[in-house]
Amino acid sequence: MSDPKPDLAELEPAELETVVTGLGAKRFHAQQIFRWLHRRGHERVDQMTDLSQSLRAQLDAACTITTPSVTDRVRSADGTEKFLFTLGDGRTIESVFIPDTPALTFCVSTQVGCAMRCGFCLTGKMGLTRHLTAGEIAGQVRVLARELDLQDSRFNIVLMGMGEPLHNYDATMKALRLLAAPEGLAVTPKRVTLSTVGLLPAMAKLSEEPWIPNLAVSLHATTDRVRHELIPTSRQQRIADLINACRRFPLKHRDRITFEYVLLAGVNDTEADATRLVGMLRGLRAKVNLLPLNEAPGIPFSRPSDEQVDRFARGLARGGVNVSVRKSRGRDIGAACGQLIIEGGPQRTVAAAP
Repeated sequence: MSDPKPDLAELEPAELETVVTGLGAKRFHAQQIFRWLHRRGHERVDQMTDLSQSLRAQLDAACTITTPSVTDRVRSADGTEKFLFTLGDGRTIESVFIPDTPALTFCVSTQVGCAMRCGFCLTGKMGLTRHLTAGEIAGQVRVLARELDLQDSRFNIVLMGMGEPLHNYDATMKALRLLAAPEGLAVTPKRVTLSTVGLLPAMAKLSEEPWIPNLAVSLHATTDRVRHELIPTSRQQRIADLINACRRFPLKHRDRITFEYVLLAGVNDTEADATRLVGMLRGLRAKVNLLPLNEAPGIPFSRPSDEQVDRFARGLARGGVNVSVRKSRGRDIGAACGQLIIEGGPQRTVAAAP
């Protein structure tokens, strides 16, 4: 049977107040508890030393705290660090810390595996094992901040690890609210980027949220035929519908939607592709982030030459598109974009995501 005790790590401040006052304690104690968990990264009630011993005993008896635990940590020659987290049920996920992109950046997961099955991404080969809870998503960030001694520093968060964030919509949005709470890490929407293949109903719902992160749309093709081959779950959707949804998405002054585009040799890197991409983005406040494929066993595509990547980028720039080429980070430790896969049981990790 599942534990009926409330998990303090899953509770937003108002929910935590309800639990605390239900134990007969004062409302302000909820802020103290939230601060211990999310700001300072502590995992046990007995570490919350500004609470009375009697309240700590009550909380210990009535509640639980679930925190992803670090079971492996590897550092790349370029400073990127990959963290293997073990969850309460023994499943494992990975998160990545990139120290200068140019800001400090945490790349975190929202699911164990992924259901989108993108043909160029190892994570898609796993299929979907389960969604992460809000506490597990936010927990990656609070543990990373603690392990890296960054609790008092500004950092960015990208939801680009394992999983499709909008497929796990409610837990993802609750996690972002937990991270945004001023009693905790106070991460603002400007410092969070959510990457999605473009689940249109969920994008429409996201556009109406009071808390909207930066949006990165995984496009990866300029024709429906190629996109449907690369992203099987997009077969009920036209690129034109996705672009129109992006045009309707609310943007603040000077904000842009990022379009992620993995370059695959001979598949989506032609001059015609660049011309079509310029045309479909015309009039849209957008930037294109080109990602030359990080090749890996099991991926049936090749990386274009540097010369072809440069030609494609120059073609976009000549058409007036704001374009950048993402530098691959952490490849020597299996932490490059699109290469996260966990196989052979909950404790074995093979590779990781950006």
